[in-house]
Amino acid sequence: MSAATTTPGGARAATAHPGPTVGRVVAAEWTKLVSLRSPWWTAAVTVAVAGVLTYLSAEASSGDPGFQPVDSLSTGLALAHLGPLVLGVLVGAGEFRTGASRTTFTLVPRRWPVLAAQVLVMAAFALGTAVLATAASVLGILPAAASRGIAVDLTSGDTPGLVLGMVLFLVALALLGLALGALLRRTVPALVTALLVVLILPVVLMTAGDPLAGGADPASAGLAEAVPSTTVAGTLAVLSPGGAAQLMTTSPSAGPMPGAPDLGPVGGGLVLAAWVLVVLVPAAVRLRTRDVR
Repeated sequence: MSAATTTPGGARAATAHPGPTVGRVVAAEWTKLVSLRSPWWTAAVTVAVAGVLTYLSAEASSGDPGFQPVDSLSTGLALAHLGPLVLGVLVGAGEFRTGASRTTFTLVPRRWPVLAAQVLVMAAFALGTAVLATAASVLGILPAAASRGIAVDLTSGDTPGLVLGMVLFLVALALLGLALGALLRRTVPALVTALLVVLILPVVLMTAGDPLAGGADPASAGLAEAVPSTTVAGTLAVLSPGGAAQLMTTSPSAGPMPGAPDLGPVGGGLVLAAWVLVVLVPAAVRLRTRDVR
């Protein structure tokens, strides 16, 4: 109930309620997210796919003489990462698609707290999903390791960094999807754009930058000495969102991609974070300056 005050003339005036706080907006966005079935199904499928694909990859590689279980640790994310990416798009574009944005921004006229809250909520939900998916990947390599009598040590060498990169990889892709959804405000265009920049663009660039893409032999073609250590296409590939994301799930000792500079997992993470900001800032500006319809 509104509080009342008495004016000098004796009239009673109602004191307006304070506007919604950031904490309340975050709580509201969290409730919106977890009250739906789709995020939970997406999380469950992501975890299951990560574990199953990692298990199959490790089993397939276990017969190799130099088999190292940790080498298969991130293989399941090659497909499992689509879950957080798609979920981010759905969250970012969802209210615009259903028209609920009108009600939301009537209650929160400043608008930007809603986007900030969505980012925090999406990051938290994606973090939980990423931790479980990474744990499922670890479990996926254990049977193959046991069959060869190899102990899995997650605390030595490049493995801790790889595990952390896997977690951050899934969180970053969820935020990229959210930013694209919030910017484009339409589910299908945002999904198509997300899949294009994450899945298709790096492959196209790496293929374009590979002089052997047509199957030529470097010795017979005289290219063995002519191929530069880095190419424009290779550089653009690792600077794309999908290429940078791939670097986050590789060990530093693996070396750079063919024709690409050696950014390493940390460099890849910084590039992907920059892409999230590059998309998120225009989304925030559009939210503040344009109609929400």
